[in-house]
Amino acid sequence: MPRALSSIAFATALMPAAAFAGFSFPSIDGGTIDLDAFRGQPVLVVNTASLCGFAGQFDDLQALHDQYADRGLVVLAVPSDDFRQELADAAQVKEYCAVNFDLSIPMTDITPILGETAHPFYKWLAETEGFVPGWNFNKVLLDGEGDVVATWGSVMRPTATPVVQKIEALLQ
Repeated sequence: MPRALSSIAFATALMPAAAFAGFSFPSIDGGTIDLDAFRGQPVLVVNTASLCGFAGQFDDLQALHDQYADRGLVVLAVPSDDFRQELADAAQVKEYCAVNFDLSIPMTDITPILGETAHPFYKWLAETEGFVPGWNFNKVLLDGEGDVVATWGSVMRPTATPVVQKIEALLQ
C-alpha cells in the first residue's frame, strides 16, 4: 500500500516549479499583479517596509527601474509588516513612497511574507529555495522563466555590483 504524503511533501508537490506559474499579488493600486504577465522578463522582487532603516534602498530600486525597464527588467516592491516596520495601510505606504522616493515601480498591497500566513510566493521560495527573508529589503532575482537566479539580504543594495551584474546578464 503506498505511503501517504506528509502535509509538507504534499504542499511541495502542489507548488509550481517556477514563480511565473500562477502567483499573483494584490496591487497597491487596486487589481492584481500577476507574475505570469512578466514571463520573458527578469523580475527583482523585494520585500519592503517604509519605516525600516533600509528604506533608502527605495531610491536604488527606482534607479534600477529607470535604468533597465526599457530593456525588460521588472522591479516589484512587496511591502510587508512582518517585521513591524510598515505603515498602517496601503494608502499610507503608497503616499509615503511617492512623496519621499518618487517611486513608480509596481508595488503590491501590504503582504505577509513569513510563516503560515505568508503569501504563496514566499512559501514557494521557502520550500523550493530554502530562502526566507530575515528582514526587510531582501531581494530575489527571477529569470524570464520565473526561476530563482539569486537572492540577497537586506545589506546588499539593489544597485550593488553583484546585483547589477546578474541583472545585466539576464538582459543580454
